[in-house]
Amino acid sequence: MKAVAYQTAGSLDRPDALVDVDLETPTAKGRDLLVRVEAVSVNPVDTKVRTRASAEPGAWKVLGWDVSGEVVAVGDEATHFSVGDKVFYAGALDRPGANSEYHLVDERIVGRKPASLTHPEAAALPLTAITAWEMLFDRLQVEKPVPGAAPAVLVIGGAGGVGSIAIQLLRALTDLTVIATASRPETQAWVRELGAHHVVDHSKPLAPQVAELGLGQPGFVFSTTETALHLADIADLIAPQGRFGLIDDPAVADIMPFKRKSVSVHWEFMFTRSMFQTADIAEQGRLLNDVSALIEAGKIRTTLTEVMRPINAETLKAAHAVLESGKARGKLVLEGF
Repeated sequence: MKAVAYQTAGSLDRPDALVDVDLETPTAKGRDLLVRVEAVSVNPVDTKVRTRASAEPGAWKVLGWDVSGEVVAVGDEATHFSVGDKVFYAGALDRPGANSEYHLVDERIVGRKPASLTHPEAAALPLTAITAWEMLFDRLQVEKPVPGAAPAVLVIGGAGGVGSIAIQLLRALTDLTVIATASRPETQAWVRELGAHHVVDHSKPLAPQVAELGLGQPGFVFSTTETALHLADIADLIAPQGRFGLIDDPAVADIMPFKRKSVSVHWEFMFTRSMFQTADIAEQGRLLNDVSALIEAGKIRTTLTEVMRPINAETLKAAHAVLESGKARGKLVLEGF
């Protein structure tokens, strides 16, 4: 099968950073599904792994953790899906990625693709939707009010992939006031279009801007990017006993300023359930089916902003370059081998 892979971790400017290869088509066993990949999205995790993790000696490392495709074979223990089913999912970090014609995935972390979406539209959703959902409802528990706090949530990095779906989930499933950050006119317009009640500029101090809204101190803050730059502002603007969550990788994260407010700090890593085979691993499949239902009901929409064709090393390099520029808006998807 065709695939895009690499052997040595490093920067994107190397000729061998990503290359076209032919690999053996895997076989579905146990609870695995073999999926024919129709579209795959790119995420910051792709660029992080590419720069940090080399392949095993003599092997190839395949990236890609956002898939929409069709089941072509099922393992002998798989019970939830059949050949021909259209599915979408984010996969597992400790298994080969999906930048390949065919891909193996544990059926418990797979959802049924929304019928109303194309494969590229569906591929834009899984990783970011799982990340946002788990942070908002499992970690921050936004449905449980913070006593005395403004019923509001600040989403830092609102125009990115995770922020774009977080805003929609908050509007669809809660009554919270959504404050999103964006710094450019086009990204500010994007987050408003997705449903943000207020927009503040993350290139400027956040605490004064949030205070000027006159809402009071928000009970929740969800930081998707550049957390280290905003940590002091977050500690200042969040309500006492508020809940703060982050998903990026700050080199230093001094959370001592949160102590006097008894603010709880939450990490979200959507690969935790698959990586550790947690007892509730199947929650991700159910979560994706809930996302699919919200799409079909017209309550949320895909965050796809651009489709690139075909899925090959040249196109994938261009997609990685967009992510590394820090200028991405919504989700970038590759379609078709």
